[in-house]
Amino acid sequence: MRLFKGEIEMKMIVGLGNIGQKYDGTRHNVGFATVDAFAKQYNANFGSSKYEAQVASFNLNGEKIVLVKPSTYMNESGRAVRPLMDFYKINVSDILIVNDDLDLEVGRIRLRQKGSAGGHNGLKSIIAHTGTQEFKRIKIGIDHPDKVSVVDWVLTKFSKNQEKALGDAINTATLATEDWLETDDFMNTMNKYNHK
Repeated sequence: MRLFKGEIEMKMIVGLGNIGQKYDGTRHNVGFATVDAFAKQYNANFGSSKYEAQVASFNLNGEKIVLVKPSTYMNESGRAVRPLMDFYKINVSDILIVNDDLDLEVGRIRLRQKGSAGGHNGLKSIIAHTGTQEFKRIKIGIDHPDKVSVVDWVLTKFSKNQEKALGDAINTATLATEDWLETDDFMNTMNKYNHK
């Protein structure tokens, strides 16, 4: 990213989920849970913005880090992400999306440099609004349902015996995010964390 005099380098980390108390702790909201953990670690507080999102920010090694939780509901996430990118003048190469993934078991994470939405409506919306699939993402496993429909499954909460694995996954996702922020080398971060 080419910076002009007086500009500060920025990165944006977007956790996907559904806004509202009834969705807290559901499988679809692991993206929110991850950016919440990240904000807590850096004493950053979320506040409302005019761009349909809760936003927090902090500085790390001279770089501004913007944390985002869209308040549009999952399927319209791009409606918040695109205007925030434009407002902060952040390139798509400097955003990271954290989302749930049905194809990974609870406790597993997977980093991707780019790719299709894979049936995830939040990612579909971001692709539609940014016009590209070339954005980084961290996928957090929520398991695939056996007998429940996917629509119902993503709105269920984790079982007691899954909570430790989920906590470990969120912790690993925050460590991977920190690694990327510190090195600015996502490929290297992928190589470190994709085998865990």
